[in-house]
Amino acid sequence: MVSSTALQLYNHSCYSNCYDLSNSVFSPDGRNFQVEYAVKAVENGGTSVGIRCKDGVVLAVEKVITSKLLKPGANKRIATIDRHMGAVSSGLVPDGRHFVSRARDEASSWRDVYKTPITTADLASRMGGYLQAYTLYSSVRPFGITAIIGGWDSEEELPVDGQVGSGPSIGSGGKVEGKKYGGPGLYMIEPSGLYWGYYGAATGKGRQVAKAELEKLDLAAGNLSLLEGVKEAARIIYVAHDDNKDKEFELEMTWISNLEGPTKGRHQEVPKDILEEAEKYAKKALEGEDDEEEAKDDDKPAEGDRMEE
Repeated sequence: MVSSTALQLYNHSCYSNCYDLSNSVFSPDGRNFQVEYAVKAVENGGTSVGIRCKDGVVLAVEKVITSKLLKPGANKRIATIDRHMGAVSSGLVPDGRHFVSRARDEASSWRDVYKTPITTADLASRMGGYLQAYTLYSSVRPFGITAIIGGWDSEEELPVDGQVGSGPSIGSGGKVEGKKYGGPGLYMIEPSGLYWGYYGAATGKGRQVAKAELEKLDLAAGNLSLLEGVKEAARIIYVAHDDNKDKEFELEMTWISNLEGPTKGRHQEVPKDILEEAEKYAKKALEGEDDEEEAKDDDKPAEGDRMEE
């Protein structure tokens, strides 16, 4: 006869092991353990940040240096999807590369069919559906990444009435009088396939600290310029890395400006001189925060002084 304790141990073991063996099985409380494990892989990756500015988008990533033999500047983590769009991811690097490859195929297919560049929102929708498909079948596993897509959708490059694939002149899919088209776009896609549009997005190991810093910028007001966004992105990466300061890292950053800006609507690496200036700003800001914390600690009364009072 099986004891009640043994039965409880069996039930606990089955709950934790039986429902995470297949990607297509839900636990009794509606959880998909394989997706949750994929999220854990993302949380162990380097911090990635995306900032939507009034005149462009900035993408940045913390590349932890795992070996002194690695060549600086190699092993890129931010990739160009189309001329006007880039993507960065945190988590498993090979999964991120496959994500980029598929995203490029989607962007190329869109150009072939609609004769126009794919918008940031449409690419996020397609890639969200692609990642979600990898949560449905037992023969595959979820992507171990969270990706951030940023781009500048130029009004001049959007389809106009009369072009192939432009749709009707009014109504659903067509142009609406008085509506502004184009502009910056920033989306984050999670392992489950869920995606949202953001003013500022962060993922990876330092996501909580990075999100707190992004919220301080009040990005929804739309006052942050692209150059300011580069400096703030560098500062946020340095602040997020401060909890893991025993490991060296390399900062990789790209940007996309409007048609009048420095990149002319194209996704490019941030120039070396601007990146170095942003890193100096970040280090100075980090030192200032440390000095403020030390000053606060000095102002606190000692335990002995409290007892005397």
